[in-house]
Amino acid sequence: MNILVINSGSSSLKYQLIDTSTENVILKGLVDKIGSVGTNPTNTYTLNGNKVSENVLAKDHKDAIGIVSKIIIDNNLKVDGIGHRVVHGGYKFFESVVIDSEVIRYIEEFCKLAPLHNPPNLIGILSCKEIMPDVPQVAVFDTAFHQTIPQYNYMYAIPFRYYEKYGIRKYGFHGTSHRYVTYKTAEFLNIDVNKANFITCHLGNGVSLTAVKEGKSYDTSMGFTPLEGLIMGTRCGDIDPSIPLYIMEKENLSISEMDKILNRESGILGVSGISNDMRLIEEEYLKGSEGNERARLAFEMYCNRIRKYIGAYYFELGKVDAIVFTAGVGENSPITRKKVLENIELVEIDDEKNNETVRGKAGIISKPSSRIKVVVMPTNEELAIALDTERLLSK
Repeated sequence: MNILVINSGSSSLKYQLIDTSTENVILKGLVDKIGSVGTNPTNTYTLNGNKVSENVLAKDHKDAIGIVSKIIIDNNLKVDGIGHRVVHGGYKFFESVVIDSEVIRYIEEFCKLAPLHNPPNLIGILSCKEIMPDVPQVAVFDTAFHQTIPQYNYMYAIPFRYYEKYGIRKYGFHGTSHRYVTYKTAEFLNIDVNKANFITCHLGNGVSLTAVKEGKSYDTSMGFTPLEGLIMGTRCGDIDPSIPLYIMEKENLSISEMDKILNRESGILGVSGISNDMRLIEEEYLKGSEGNERARLAFEMYCNRIRKYIGAYYFELGKVDAIVFTAGVGENSPITRKKVLENIELVEIDDEKNNETVRGKAGIISKPSSRIKVVVMPTNEELAIALDTERLLSK
């Protein structure tokens, strides 16, 4: 099957057309700066080995889907199905599903749980439905992989009635990525995935860790929403829950204003005051005392929080076969990987291998003497989404 994979972000649309029989990527692109004021939206794509970059008119996601559709039509490309990345499946969806009106209604309901992601995910679905109405669509949920987490790990210590009434519990996110790298790492290390214990580290603008026990999610850092857990590009991660209440009272803020602060103005951006781009933060860290002091602080906080979670998950699992780094920062930042793992007695990093393993390259970056292997494994959420879409539509 030829599956069009759509990853609809707040101001961007990533897309790939994948032949699932060969796993070859036929078309791959990004419509960026959708709806931007003062800058031209761009569409950059690769087709048949040729890279094209063009300014486009894309005031909204419907325009962006139309641009992708035109490329497909103009080049006589076949699309058998569309697979969408959807961040939050809430209490309703425990696996990928074919999209119908009921699925759309629930995705809309769960927008309040993932305010940065579900709304644009939904817009992508509705735009595809309007522009390509005859093509079946599948929703692949980031929360699905984490449905194996035991109740004692997904429950919160608040009155039980809120779980029963509103489904308040840990759901976890980045599940498509954590699942993909779990299976690829087991294959890479020649380990039976059903016996594999990993700590998978998805480090990008969004950051999450998962404790994988016998090939299944056992615990994960993100929770009821993607706000819980590690320090991220613009999200605060774990904080004392009294802090938002205190700030709201002092600053006379509404719930939506506080939500914006925690989700869009905190994390690396909030601490550094200059950027949520880890490349810039790393540059300032490497300058030492001559670098931006708050950027260096943000980097130290970011790495230390990841290290704390790795330690916690090691003791939860009891045995760890490998620590796995993936996603934009995890795959491309030797500096971050080394800083996260420094002074961990069970891990010995090979600096040469660590520095060599970048740009989507898989590899073991620990020394043979290391008691826990450290692996860099490129994620491929798009392929995982395409294969799930094919599986459901084949039925």
